[in-house]
Amino acid sequence: MNDFPHLTTPALLVDRAIVERNCASMREKAAASGVIFRPHAKTHKTIEIARMQHGGGIGPMTVSTFAEAEQLAGAGFRDITYAVPIAPEKLDRAAKLGAKLEHFNILIDSADALQAVESFARAHGVAFDVFLKVDCGYHRAGVDPDRPESEELARQIELSHAVRFRGLLTHAGHSYHARTIHEIRDVGLDERSAVTRFRDRLGFSLVRSIGSTPTATVVDRFEECDEVRPGNYVFFDAFQATIGSCRLHDVAVSVLTTVIGSYPERQAMIVDAGALALSKDLGPDHIDPRFGYGIVCDLSLKPLPMKIHALSQEHGKVSAHNPLPVGTRLRIIPNHSCLTAAMYDAYAVIERGSVVDEWSPVRGW
Repeated sequence: MNDFPHLTTPALLVDRAIVERNCASMREKAAASGVIFRPHAKTHKTIEIARMQHGGGIGPMTVSTFAEAEQLAGAGFRDITYAVPIAPEKLDRAAKLGAKLEHFNILIDSADALQAVESFARAHGVAFDVFLKVDCGYHRAGVDPDRPESEELARQIELSHAVRFRGLLTHAGHSYHARTIHEIRDVGLDERSAVTRFRDRLGFSLVRSIGSTPTATVVDRFEECDEVRPGNYVFFDAFQATIGSCRLHDVAVSVLTTVIGSYPERQAMIVDAGALALSKDLGPDHIDPRFGYGIVCDLSLKPLPMKIHALSQEHGKVSAHNPLPVGTRLRIIPNHSCLTAAMYDAYAVIERGSVVDEWSPVRGW
């Protein structure tokens, strides 16, 4: 059993074979469904996995930061959606990307945002590819597809000379609040219905773009949509395994950590993976409020009867009936792989228990 002695802990381990398997499964499902596959890069933030998502080549991508978009553009990706409502001060950066790519799609969900886009376009002689964000029940961002003012905004976008209206984009983030696969499927129905009924009411051709790893993984085929944008599926995590989006052996990432304090008298120990190594995401606490900050495993990824009950910046406090000796190495399956991976400048890529490569994610915004 390899304890990766040359790696300094904490370290993020990425199992390449599992990533490849996860990527292939989702890509093949999209192809069989006849939809555009525009996977999200925010989870991994690397060129290597972006290419894996498209079977080794390039294709449409989704990002959540301009740093991700610029990294992908530099690697030859030509069709990118920035899936965060655009801030007016970022329009110059968006215009520069739009000039380099076949499509750089931005997102708006208000008349104020449309006005800012139109003002910039008039001043600089450009036009933007635009998706209208639709709220399918998550209530984070987006227009209500059933309100008259949402239809009015959509028609204003369609008539605007400053934009090319490409489609309706939604994200079923509330699928993460589900407790069962059945509940995830119900959210998926809401996700698809929101963009379909809105498009039908508008009466003109628009791409219906949906996302969310839970809703994308629990269906056998994508229906009532034209494009899918899952992201977390490349890694999965403890949260996804708990709500039913995947099995635990589908999770491709773990944090290698070392026991740095062992206290048998109080059935506790500490590891050198704290909030800056694991993030402070509580995970599926709506299912198990005592879940803790990740699943503690041995080096073969067998879960141990231990719980990470608290985190400080560089310490993880672990409850354990039989604390392990100082120097013992463990692996922790993170609650939220997107946030955890974002903490690392490099990933240790493993195959069959050995480190075979190192990938560097892009940082910043």
